[in-house]
Amino acid sequence: MAIEDRTLTCKECGREFEFSASEQEFYAEKGFQNDPARCPECRQMRKRQRNTREREMFDVMCADCGCETQVPFKPTEDRPVYCRDCYQKHREQ
Repeated sequence: MAIEDRTLTCKECGREFEFSASEQEFYAEKGFQNDPARCPECRQMRKRQRNTREREMFDVMCADCGCETQVPFKPTEDRPVYCRDCYQKHREQ
């Protein structure tokens, strides 16, 4: 059965956009289960916003060497946090 182009509606702007047969094949190859919810323009805008948004950083002390560093997540008490160098050493082990 041949895949045909489909028309979808963007959940962001409400405009209709084409989900081409080649895009559908690409999605299938990548194992994506869902159709795109946003038109290409809204996807691009969302991607730009994500890339330019400033991340909140948290000050921590490295559990190995004790140096001060920053991490992009709120650390929990039950797990150690490492500076970049110590983290790389742990990854290599």
